[in-house]
Amino acid sequence: MKLYKLYTVLLLVAVVGACTDKFEDINTKPDAFYTDEVSGKFFMTNPQFRLFAPDRFPYWRAHLIHADRYSGHVCFGHNGSWWSDELGYSYSSSYTDATWGWMEGYLGNLDNFMKLVDTGGEFENEYMYAMGLIMKGLYYQMFTDIFGMVPYTQAADPDIVTPDFDTQKTIYKGIIADLDEAMTIIGDAESTGVGVDDAGDNDLYFGGELQLWKKMANTLKLRIALRALGANGDDFASTAIEQALLGPLMEGEGDNCLMEKDAEISQWGSAAYGDVWHNFGTGSDWTLGKTLIDLLRDENDPRLSKYAKPAKGGKTKFEKPEGEEGAFFLKRVDFIMAGLDEAGVDYTRTDYADSVLVEMPISTYYVGQPTRLNGKTYPFAEYDFFSTPVDYVIQKKNEGQQIAPEIVMLTAEAYFLRAEAAVRGFGGDANMLYQEGIRQAMAVWDVSGAEADAYIGSSSLGSLTGVEDEDLEKIATQRWIAAFTDGFEAWAVVRDLGYPSVLAEGVSDVDIFGLGDINGKYPQRMRYGNQTWNSNGDKTQEAVNVQGADRQDTKLWWAN
Repeated sequence: MKLYKLYTVLLLVAVVGACTDKFEDINTKPDAFYTDEVSGKFFMTNPQFRLFAPDRFPYWRAHLIHADRYSGHVCFGHNGSWWSDELGYSYSSSYTDATWGWMEGYLGNLDNFMKLVDTGGEFENEYMYAMGLIMKGLYYQMFTDIFGMVPYTQAADPDIVTPDFDTQKTIYKGIIADLDEAMTIIGDAESTGVGVDDAGDNDLYFGGELQLWKKMANTLKLRIALRALGANGDDFASTAIEQALLGPLMEGEGDNCLMEKDAEISQWGSAAYGDVWHNFGTGSDWTLGKTLIDLLRDENDPRLSKYAKPAKGGKTKFEKPEGEEGAFFLKRVDFIMAGLDEAGVDYTRTDYADSVLVEMPISTYYVGQPTRLNGKTYPFAEYDFFSTPVDYVIQKKNEGQQIAPEIVMLTAEAYFLRAEAAVRGFGGDANMLYQEGIRQAMAVWDVSGAEADAYIGSSSLGSLTGVEDEDLEKIATQRWIAAFTDGFEAWAVVRDLGYPSVLAEGVSDVDIFGLGDINGKYPQRMRYGNQTWNSNGDKTQEAVNVQGADRQDTKLWWAN
């Protein structure tokens, strides 16, 4: 039996092996390998978790500060926060650079894995290569939907130091081609091999079940094609939609791609929301957005208590500020109180000459915080007046408790995409697909079928009406609700379909809201990182010349 001394491989294993618990168990290997002990699967885990659960540095800055808040799901800016909720809407180079650095730097691990399992690679395995193509599609869809034009066709070429930026049309068509290739390779295969060649538990997404990978690939194809449909110069989306609808799509609870969180790994290996929530005190805490809580509460959505805790409530006293801002004191207090009124809160209010005392019942009402509050409204956004995430979402590590998994892709989305396609004339029973999407979305949060059916039967969002614009709004809204904790995709839904409209319309009242650098408009993208301006400035400028100004309000190719 031949003994391999693979020093390059060992270096990669050492890096991947820095993880603990489950990630460590599935990556650590001894200093030398026999041929029946080596496999590309030992290099699969790292690019999987680093795409959806990177270390705390980007997890905080890319996920929480930007995507989760742009989506409207969560807010900073309460009176215990370190920041106003204008953070991120006003450009911050350090937070933007963290996002760009994570996204641009991700490709190396994935590319190494794909080269190892490609034809002629050290661990040649066509099925693992197909999985790599699908991961590449997930990556580039996220990357381009954050920034727009990014390096793609030349990005992995070691001989090109300053790669071109490709248009989103080019990237989307390339992703679809890769997904088609991956699905063809997988065919009817069930696993990547036997023994050490079976990806098994090293595959954090599907445990090595290739047919589940194939369904996700086709669902991703449908997502991308519907997003591109009708964009300027689109010449592929309709065909791709038709093809996807004829192929296998995610259809049952077992098809969900939910990446289990490692409850013990260091936050510098792979982070969770709890790594931010529990490590810094109230200053880093976030509340849930008004749009989300209103939709759940007002429609008697059983996910309300699965996503949110009731506001803590209690007594607070608002003091009138001195100087010019005193003129806006009652306007800002009344604005916050109006939110309590809309939530049906039975509070008491006592007005004095220069203060207002408010008492709210303890842990009784679900109230969302208005998004994008400015620094002057900040003192009146009482933290205890707003709902916060349930413990399952922000669970601290190393306490033996389950942590909400990372959403890679949901079966519910497959049904909502099919419903959208039906509404747009591609065939199918739109209402049936839509309602099954609701059931599947609720099942992810352990809502029973009976509860889901009760909601469908009573909610104004429970059925489609046959009016195209109204139906698309409902589909977008349900997709957005279902994407809770997946801020990147929820943000994309708002930009693509324009719903929930209260978010897409932006803000304008300068006395209440922070307009940021984009005059209150809804953010359409993130600015490019300084890294690319410094190392590839000419090509970055070429992208800006094509795409538009490097601003957060520059719309992407497919945006509504």
